[in-house]
This record gives sequence, structure tokens and C-alpha cells, in this order.
Amino acid sequence: MSDNQPAGPAAGQVGGYDAVVLAGGAAHRLGGADKPGVRVGGRPLLDRVLAACADARTTVVVADPRPTARPVTWVREDPPGGGPLAALAAGLPLTGTDRVVVLSADLPFLGEPTVEGLLAELDAGTADGVLLTDPGGRDQPLVAAYRAPRLRGTLAHLGAEHGGLTGLPLRLLTAELNLTRVPDPVASFDCDTWDDIATARARIREHGLVLDEWISAVKDELGIDLDVDTGVLLDLARDAAHGVARPAAPLTTFLVGYAAARAGGGPEAVAEASRKATALALRWAEEDGPAEGAATDTGAATEAHPDAG
Repeated sequence: MSDNQPAGPAAGQVGGYDAVVLAGGAAHRLGGADKPGVRVGGRPLLDRVLAACADARTTVVVADPRPTARPVTWVREDPPGGGPLAALAAGLPLTGTDRVVVLSADLPFLGEPTVEGLLAELDAGTADGVLLTDPGGRDQPLVAAYRAPRLRGTLAHLGAEHGGLTGLPLRLLTAELNLTRVPDPVASFDCDTWDDIATARARIREHGLVLDEWISAVKDELGIDLDVDTGVLLDLARDAAHGVARPAAPLTTFLVGYAAARAGGGPEAVAEASRKATALALRWAEEDGPAEGAATDTGAATEAHPDAG
């Protein structure tokens, strides 16, 4: 979807958080490729980041508008390509909460739990912000949660001191703030080169990640926002495949989804439809053995019918 959210902060916003996603870099190390649109796990990098901050009241993306998986507010720094501090200063005025999550658009392994963790850490202390550090201990100020008033004030101070923010490095911002640092080698992984892209694409296909990644990608593609117990569905598919026939597995799970939708949707509807289908598959499988009370060998048949033979 490419429809914009209403521009500007909502009046009287209390609690919650807003997000500013910086997606307008030149991607020189990718040969000038459209980095936010590069796909990892079938989804553009930008959409993966937007999914991680889906609970934000307002999500501002600083870049030229493009189709996205969910509505956002678009803005551009002036002049375009002015660097991260100029981009951040362009996005912040469109937010209205006291907490703002600042993210780059090239974080393939960022998820909602990490964003929630940053915000929780911010609330638990008195720091101006909480940011992740990468495996080398380097700050990642574009994977962070900040107190918005302090962030706005610091950007204004830097702009006045340097005659503007264009071209200024992020380290000038972090040097002015009292920050809490949280090591996270996975969520902090960003894609600056094609080797990074290849690493990310390979990692999400690893055994322990591939199912969650696939389900997330399908839900985004279909516009579904539903948390279900995938273990229940996998067990159902197994029972249908073993107890009926292998092609029964995908067909049964499809029918369970359809039945759940007709019942109003939601995890409870999926669980109930799965329970009924699983019970049916097990009853079906039981009939594959000898009928109840049937003779199981020749001797038993003769004993049951003495005149036989």
C-alpha cells in the first residue's frame, strides 16, 4: 500500500511511540542500487523494518514515496541526500509522542520484540536514548529509541552550532546524548554490501528460522495480521498427511483457514477449526486397521465359524 498516514502528530497523544525510518541513502556500496527495495526473504528490506515497528502510532519514512506493505507518512530532507541528521530532523516534526524509535531501512533481522525491548529499556531508566551495538561494539544509532524532546533539542543545537545539519555525521548526535547501549549482533545487522545481502538471504533459510520467516512473509503479502499457533497447524498437516494421504495436508490446512475466517477469524477460531480437523484425521486413520471385532487370522475365523472349511 502506498497511501499516506495523516501528516503531522495527532493532538493530545499520550504514551505509545512513533517511528522514523531513514530510507533515502545513496547506497554507494551497493553500486547505487535501490537498497530499501532489495528483497530478503521475498520482502523488501523497508517492509521488513516497517513490520518491526507496526505498533507505532505514526511511522514516518524519510525517502521518496514508494509502495509499501502498510501506510506510512513520507517526507524528504531538503536538499535530498543531506545525510542522517538532516533526514532525522525532517522526520521528527511529523511525530507527536514522547518516545520515538529511529531505524534505518536495511535491517533484515529487526523484529517487534527488539523494538519493544528498546522502549522498555528507555522507560526503565533515565537515559536520553537506548541503542543497539553490533558485534564489534560499535554504536548503531539508527536502531534506537529516544526521548523525543531531548532528540529534537539536540538536533536544533547541532544545527545552530554548525550552520545546518546537512552532511553532519551521526557521532555528533550520540556524543551529545546520555545513551544506554544494548549488545545485539543479530538485530543490529545491517546490509551495506551485496555480501551482507547474501549473508542475510542465507541466514533466513536456516532450519531454525525459515518457517517463521516464511509465515511472516506470507502474512505481509496477504495483508493478514494474525498470530496463530503454527505448531498446531503443523501437527494437523502431519496427521492429515499420515492418516489420509500426503496431498490432504495442504488442502486440510486451507480448509481450516477458510472455516476460521467464516467463524470470525482470530487465533481462537483457527485453534477450534484445527482441533476438529485433527480429530477427524485421527478417526480416519483408525479405520485403516482391522474393523472392530473382525477376525485377524485364519484360526480365529475358523473358531468363530466351526462349520467353515
